Amino acid sequence: MQASDKAAELQSSQTPKPEAEGGLTVIIPAYNESRSIADTIESLKQQTLPPFEIVVIDDCSTDGTGDVARSCGATVICPPSNTGSNASAQNFALTMVRTEFTMAIDADTTLASDAIERLMPAFSDLSVAAACGFVIPRYVNTLWERGRYVEYLLAFTWYKPIQDYYRKPLISSGCFSMYRSEILKDHGGWSTRTLAEDMYLTWGFYEKGYNVCFIPEAVCYPIEPHNYTFMHKQLKRWSHGFVQNVKLHWREAIHISYLRTFIAVAMWDAVVASIAYLVLIPLIAIIFSLPILFIGYVIDVPVVLIPVLSMARKRKETLRELASLPSFFTLRTVNGFFILEAIFSELVMKKSFRVYEKGH
Repeated sequence: MQASDKAAELQSSQTPKPEAEGGLTVIIPAYNESRSIADTIESLKQQTLPPFEIVVIDDCSTDGTGDVARSCGATVICPPSNTGSNASAQNFALTMVRTEFTMAIDADTTLASDAIERLMPAFSDLSVAAACGFVIPRYVNTLWERGRYVEYLLAFTWYKPIQDYYRKPLISSGCFSMYRSEILKDHGGWSTRTLAEDMYLTWGFYEKGYNVCFIPEAVCYPIEPHNYTFMHKQLKRWSHGFVQNVKLHWREAIHISYLRTFIAVAMWDAVVASIAYLVLIPLIAIIFSLPILFIGYVIDVPVVLIPVLSMARKRKETLRELASLPSFFTLRTVNGFFILEAIFSELVMKKSFRVYEKGH
């Protein structure tokens, strides 16, 4: 191949397709994701309702991520320097989107074959700005993956449907969500003001009078942290991101029906439950020699089991769920430490954490 031909091919791979009416563009921010990006792209190409274009933002990777993505047929664009976060990378691609809908998906996430087709009907309601689906860890092997598995089954079987009933899901998951491109662009894309850009965007839609839908039949499979090193990065980012969003949105959110309730419940659980788990239960048990109080760590097992077992049975994963339950309580206790640290740092010490660290 002549040098001029190779240059032309490279230029073509970095130039999005011409303007299209309707359709969907999928954008995938990726930094050193060569091990997982091919699976993500292939799951998109195998959709029953395939996207118009798949755009990978190769955020100055050093492991050949862009080459892998090109070999899979994706359009690859490269910022002049590392953008520093998923939000910035996605915004870099958003200006080039010409389709009616935009989907953001993480480079470590695969989709069920009908996921896009399942999400699309939500947009028949013109008030809907975004739609998200059910999240299940792709791998469930280590303590941390098992804990996250039960956590997701509980959240997406119990909490999320209740929030969706009132058209106010607390978050349209950043690993897999679809948006109306025009509304997303009018909103300025994904904000870099917090470490939880997906939550910031979701609450911003509500403040503008739009709705967000949760479609449980649309399923995605991200790779979750498999050890404490990666889990602690993710939990720190999520905890600080949540508190940052509360700080930035509370004045507007307090006037939005149901959203204020869900935020208040989340904050109550973050503060009171975490203090009880990490401080009150062990302190009282030790001071008053009442070891029976440690049952408080698992007193809500029935509340967790009922919705989780229900979904596990549908998925024919009952044994996996039961074996993973102890890991869930371990993860919940660890998560309590991170949320309290974030509240103390962000609200008391006024020290905002801004370093984006990938959690896998």
